[in-house]
Amino acid sequence: MEELQSALKGNGLTLSNLPEKGRCLLTTRDFHPGEVIISQEPYVCVPNKSPVESRCDGCFTTSNLKKCSGCHVVWYCGSTCQKLDWKLHRLECEALSRLDKDRRKCVTPSIRLMVKLYLRRKLQSEKVIPTTATDNYNLVEALVSHMPDIDEKQLVLYAQMANLVNFILQQPDINIKEIAENFSKFACNAHTICDSELIPLGTGLYPVISIINHSCLPNSVLVFEGRLAVIRAVQHIPQGAEVLISYIDTTGSTMTRQKALKEQYLFTCACPRCIKLGQSDDIQESAVLEGYRCKDEGCNGFLLRSSDDKGFICQQCGRVRDKEEIRKIASEVKSMSEKALMSLSSGNQLEAVSMHQTIEKLQRKLCHPFSISLMQTREKVLKILMELQNWREALAYCKLTIPVYQRVYPGFHPLLGLQYYTCGKLEWLYCETWM
Repeated sequence: MEELQSALKGNGLTLSNLPEKGRCLLTTRDFHPGEVIISQEPYVCVPNKSPVESRCDGCFTTSNLKKCSGCHVVWYCGSTCQKLDWKLHRLECEALSRLDKDRRKCVTPSIRLMVKLYLRRKLQSEKVIPTTATDNYNLVEALVSHMPDIDEKQLVLYAQMANLVNFILQQPDINIKEIAENFSKFACNAHTICDSELIPLGTGLYPVISIINHSCLPNSVLVFEGRLAVIRAVQHIPQGAEVLISYIDTTGSTMTRQKALKEQYLFTCACPRCIKLGQSDDIQESAVLEGYRCKDEGCNGFLLRSSDDKGFICQQCGRVRDKEEIRKIASEVKSMSEKALMSLSSGNQLEAVSMHQTIEKLQRKLCHPFSISLMQTREKVLKILMELQNWREALAYCKLTIPVYQRVYPGFHPLLGLQYYTCGKLEWLYCETWM
């Protein structure tokens, strides 16, 4: 890893090992909010597969696409992307072309990502594609797989997927166990590639970026410029500090975050925010983000379960809210949510937005004003209203989400910036309709 250390040095970083955490990146100089810490092109990447629209394998655009005449699986927007990808796709195209139509339908983005991984390794070993300190298969081998922590059902799935990859590649020097282990590495280390509005476009493996550890109080954030993964500081990071990003949405309570990290990444977070689990500050934050509101609409206090478990007591004014009343409203919300989902699935947007607005009214009676569930419902209404081009109402709902975003994200976080941008865009669209 000496070559990697040398390459990182130019970025003001160093590779280190920390007890209980393993490999990590430490800073060798100060970084300031907004500053790029490190960036990396994907070792391999694939666009998302959708029955509605296809994407170019090179730039992930959906415009002017033509299907590869050889494999009939991959799309390109033009000769530029096709030529840039040709060395790798030539081998992939040959492999996919050997499959019958039914098997080609089973080639998911995850399968393609693995096929491309081994083909890229082959091309680099044959020196058809160059290797660098930050672009080589050794970095993939060094990634953590968490294989001992995976349950039997998941292992069987990985084995089945590995068999399909092995069948596609037909390379005698690859063993199925190694492929299965790499699928486990993908689950823990691959990143969802998003556009500037954080809409998922595809999946990529960035071995150097994957060295960066998680924190629920991150000092950096991962964003994408095309397929390029960019780590930017969201606060001042002093020399000698660890670079930290968040692997998940950090808006939930500590228990919610811990559950998500354990299920997806197979570890328990011990960041400064998570070690407060069960302490008074953490209990209050959980009650605000995921709990109920005071019965007095003029009170913004948070509720905790009463000692007799018959209701919830406001910690600000002392009023008790009946457990049965809460259960009844929650049941209405659940029932209406199921109906709204059906309306949306059938394409009835007007009915869906009306139902979500009803859900929002119920949640305003049930949830704390800073509730994540309430915010998510408002975002659903916002999205549908934007699709319906109802800019006035969309703007009103967007403004309602801002206080929650300000509470749960740091000032330099891109999600907060994106919400400000959406508000500004809606202001402009609304004004334009009256000009």
